[in-house]
Amino acid sequence: MRSRTAEGGPPGREATLDYCQCETLVLGCGNVLFGDDGFGPAVAGTLRRRPDLPESMVVLDVGTSVRGVLFNVVLSAVKPRRIVVVDAVDMGREPGLVWTIEAGELPAVKCDDFSMHQLPTSNLLRELNELAGLQVTCVVAQVAGVPSEVKPGLSAPVQQAVARAAEMIFLDAA
Repeated sequence: MRSRTAEGGPPGREATLDYCQCETLVLGCGNVLFGDDGFGPAVAGTLRRRPDLPESMVVLDVGTSVRGVLFNVVLSAVKPRRIVVVDAVDMGREPGLVWTIEAGELPAVKCDDFSMHQLPTSNLLRELNELAGLQVTCVVAQVAGVPSEVKPGLSAPVQQAVARAAEMIFLDAA
């Protein structure tokens, strides 16, 4: 990831990563080797292929490394105005259903087992939302299932959800 020295900053000032300087940062989370868990990276890929993607939006396929990106954002002097986390969840709904969850709506009791790959990630998202004043949204899709061993490829309902989620994110940022 490229970085830039903050404009007008003194020589030697720490560089700021490009994704911290954008208006909207989209993070596609998940492991493409485990079925529907690859939803976030699939949405990120769909958005990145759009020829009309605004320059103000940076879309990253972060795989299972979302925490590192979020820590960089937390520690950066410059932050995006908005972060959209895209992930697969299992919350007992209809497979392929896509909806949004605001950072403040993440259930406190589910902090450590809310998807996004075993984290303090949900806590980081809340902090970015509440303390840093960033708008943080999670766009999630209900999985049909996640295999216990390597099995790449999305189920049919989640594959269909990819285009819906990408369009939802694109239109919301426009």
